[in-house]
Amino acid sequence: MRVLVTGAAGYIGSILVPALLAQGDEVIALDTYSRNDTALASLCADPRFEPVRGDARDESVVKRLVATADVVIPLAALVGAPLCKQDPINATTTNLDAVLMLVKHMSPQQRLIYPTTNSGYGIGSKGEFCTEETPLKPISLYGRTKVDAESAILKCGNGITLRLATVFGMAPRMRIDLLVNDFTYRAVTDRALVVFEGEAKRNYIHVRDVAKAFLHAIDNYETMNANAYNVGLSSANLSKLELCAKIKEYVPGFVWLTAPIGEDPDKRDYLVSNEKIEKTGWQPDYTLELGIRELIRGYRMVNNARYSNV
Repeated sequence: MRVLVTGAAGYIGSILVPALLAQGDEVIALDTYSRNDTALASLCADPRFEPVRGDARDESVVKRLVATADVVIPLAALVGAPLCKQDPINATTTNLDAVLMLVKHMSPQQRLIYPTTNSGYGIGSKGEFCTEETPLKPISLYGRTKVDAESAILKCGNGITLRLATVFGMAPRMRIDLLVNDFTYRAVTDRALVVFEGEAKRNYIHVRDVAKAFLHAIDNYETMNANAYNVGLSSANLSKLELCAKIKEYVPGFVWLTAPIGEDPDKRDYLVSNEKIEKTGWQPDYTLELGIRELIRGYRMVNNARYSNV
């Protein structure tokens, strides 16, 4: 396959692009490369890797690249409620308008696999699992733009959407602001944390299992097409306080306090069922426990000041 990945040098892209190359695909890696990161630098030795500096909203660039691709994976996005609130115009044009443009230029023979987010569920019903049939009730601009883009893709009948749980794990282009990554970093560096909305639950997934889900969707496109799939760890529907307790198993000196000092801009609080994608044959490889141990090792090398998202 010849795969176009937008936002290729980001957190997920820095894991997904090498995985695509490893299975023999050619990859067009579109990104602004604005951070001058070297997350994909080691891939330049592979002649099947084609980095392109450009903006996923630039129709002249995107139209040309889409025409050469068998598969399109639009990762380019402003990710997270705080960043989208800070820059609503770029959030809307990147998260929604750029995806609508892609859909317009793709043919029915091409494959589109789009990552959306569990945050579209907003506040779930207590004790009930959110499935792909659960009404979407996004609260933040981030959630609304992703849900609207997903709706357009599913309406056209040619595309798979992956509703990602909160992602964790080390990656060449790291993000420490994600919940498991953040809490583990604070446990390792500060040994202490103040938690707000501690009973709020959400689902989690390792970044390498996200990449595995994209590969699975490519391989099973005909049977999975025109559907949304939750992608998360069925063993990890945890509250923030339960997550803290899990981290403490590996950082024994870690302590936390609860206080009403803030609120989640997404108001995330839900249980998520991943049964639909599991029935297609996909299973995660990385447990939450493996991810926490990986992060503890990684944080011996990482300085948070360089890896915030806002």
